[in-house]
Amino acid sequence: MSQEFAARHQLTFSENRLHGYPPAWNQPAFQQGFVSLLADQGLTLISGDDAASFLHGQISNDVERLPQNAVRRAAYCTAKGRMLASVLYWKTEQGIMLQMARDLQASTQKRLQMFVLRAKAKLADCNEQYVSIALGGAQAHAAVQSWFPELPADGEQRSNAAGTLIRQDGVQGLLRLIWICPVALADQAWTELSAQLAVCNSSDWYLSNILAGIPHIQAATQEKFVPQMINFELVGGVNFRKGCYPGQEIVARSQYLGKLKRRMALGQVATPDLAAGMDVYHADHPEQACGTIVNAENAGADSSLILFESTLADQEAGILHAGSPDGPVISLMPLPYAIVDVTRD
Repeated sequence: MSQEFAARHQLTFSENRLHGYPPAWNQPAFQQGFVSLLADQGLTLISGDDAASFLHGQISNDVERLPQNAVRRAAYCTAKGRMLASVLYWKTEQGIMLQMARDLQASTQKRLQMFVLRAKAKLADCNEQYVSIALGGAQAHAAVQSWFPELPADGEQRSNAAGTLIRQDGVQGLLRLIWICPVALADQAWTELSAQLAVCNSSDWYLSNILAGIPHIQAATQEKFVPQMINFELVGGVNFRKGCYPGQEIVARSQYLGKLKRRMALGQVATPDLAAGMDVYHADHPEQACGTIVNAENAGADSSLILFESTLADQEAGILHAGSPDGPVISLMPLPYAIVDVTRD
């Protein structure tokens, strides 16, 4: 997000996140219609004749058979199956676009570039070409209809001269959209959207992600999780029938050999001071952490919503504490999807 764009629209950013508005994620205005900015998400384009085949061999989901309008999640892993990044990807006229945490983009792009070798594939940073706008709610379709007359289906995208509109629902019937908007159109788009929809903090979007049970990897959690530990295959991030990619053997072994003993859960905690990467402790064995906070967002003056990873046994019985052995108690909440495991009868 350019400083000039922020200044023109009198927006306040901290760590690439829009802030300064009252929390809206649980307010009627959010359901009616909201708009925010995702400047903390980075964009990388992979172009060239071998773009699809190259990326197919690097991430945990299918790229070669990606339908034209589909949007998918994938893990980019180390050889040991630990997630270096979680990405959202889709086709464009230029190639395949990847969206991931901005604080991981440069290192991820550099690492991918190392494996291009003789493939006809080129990686390019696209952050100066687009503005990522988050919007949703009952009035969102009407607000974007002049640019996108028809909404994409959930999990799909529509692209035209106005950019790419991605639909990512999954929260109590709430329409949620990401508009990858060309910079040349961004001023007009923001002016019109902010006049029709309630402007909210970037954190409100991420709170809705947490409620949807959708994890994302950032610098604080890099290399901490195998995909299944954070339910990534349950949100469409792993294809177990595709070919090899870094870490594939470990990911497949975790799925089919033995039982998955660690999973991600959703919780509410009575403190605003939590962050991704913090430890989780069980009251019965406080001498050692039993898990890790995957994502955390301030949900109000005195509470947070978190996605956290821990042993299933510790989630099923006893009291869990966030941040320290005597930290605030985690109140478990139901995820919007079932924990289905081929490894657990």
